[in-house]
Amino acid sequence: MDILLGLQWGDEGKGKVVDVLAPQYDVVARFQGGPNAGHTLEFDGIKHVLHQIPSGIFRENILNIIGNGVVLDPVILKKEIEGLHKFNIAFKKNLYISKKATIIIPTHKLLDAAYEKSKGDKKIGSTLKGIGPTYQDKIGRVALRVGDILAEDFKEKYQALVEKHKTILSFYEFDLVQLPELEQSFFEAVEFFKTLNLVDSEYEVNDHLNAGRKVLAEGAQGSLLDIDFGSYPFVTSSNTMAAGACTGLGVAPSKIGEVYGIFKAYCTRVGSGPFPTELFDGTGEAMRKEGNEFGSTTGRPRRCGWIDLPALKYSIMINGVTQLFMMKADVLNIFEEIKICTQYELPDGSRVDRLTYELNTDDVKPVYKTVPGWHTSLSEVTSYEQFPKELKDYVKLLEDELGVPIKMVSVGPDRKQTIMR
Repeated sequence: MDILLGLQWGDEGKGKVVDVLAPQYDVVARFQGGPNAGHTLEFDGIKHVLHQIPSGIFRENILNIIGNGVVLDPVILKKEIEGLHKFNIAFKKNLYISKKATIIIPTHKLLDAAYEKSKGDKKIGSTLKGIGPTYQDKIGRVALRVGDILAEDFKEKYQALVEKHKTILSFYEFDLVQLPELEQSFFEAVEFFKTLNLVDSEYEVNDHLNAGRKVLAEGAQGSLLDIDFGSYPFVTSSNTMAAGACTGLGVAPSKIGEVYGIFKAYCTRVGSGPFPTELFDGTGEAMRKEGNEFGSTTGRPRRCGWIDLPALKYSIMINGVTQLFMMKADVLNIFEEIKICTQYELPDGSRVDRLTYELNTDDVKPVYKTVPGWHTSLSEVTSYEQFPKELKDYVKLLEDELGVPIKMVSVGPDRKQTIMR
């Protein structure tokens, strides 16, 4: 099994890479996260955004598995499947869902909104999709799982969990006026869910591996949002790193082959939290505009900044990355000079190239190396040999610093604008 994951704060372009790599695989499996993920694929001039369905779904001979580590919103999944009907995708044949995946219920979304509102100006920037509260219930061993919808007493189990949630919501004095409408959509989606392939996905994945088939595990969000190793507390609720693929699919570590690490040629972040290289000036604004840096799930403007090598080295280390893919190199076309953060300066004047526990303070200053930009369009480029010298130098410098080969460079949103080295 090979693993593909983001090395920054998410939004690195994983959907596009899965789509490009998918023909080499028999199975594509999502292992964590929920509908807060927006994986954007673009081909034949059409843009597609997937939230919960693995990005191999547009290839008819690939099996797509939603693993046990995912938290699933039945309503969003139903809408997502309905939105793809025009592509004649055989969902009954090539989409399997783990019975052990946790379900997001309507009151999880209300709890999400209540918790976020209560934090005032200390908000973490939740997408309010109910993901955090669902993972809380999973860890608290009270959550509902996909397999539960097949039980005769599902409604009773559902109601028991809702009553727990209502007690918490009353403490926050949160209005439940939306609940009946949300519940109607939820139960309609649950009936639809029963028509899909609900399986013991850990057996499914391992049977394919044992039969010599190739499996690609697709991560959501990014390594710096990992619940344990990210910029806590401004993180997501799951393990977004390579180890999460083992627990999120039921696959042993010894089965892992390549670990593909995806990063942007610069940096972005959505929501609150530390971001040492963030740009608050016209340069950051130009980057946002050129890269169309607005969330594919939320539409929120992303915070933008220069590439951060200490953070990338950290992500490479905790994931055991074997190959790097650099995305959105074309966004840097507009700059005559490009900056690369090589170290952090701490409040006492010392410099480090490691992420410190206190990275969450605003006192960490990036130390930059400036290199010349290529300042030219890459739209006609079809091979690495055609890259401008400055871009080749940028790739080489990053490879030397990071110690892992950059095997792919993306120079535009389309499937075709992906240059393999």
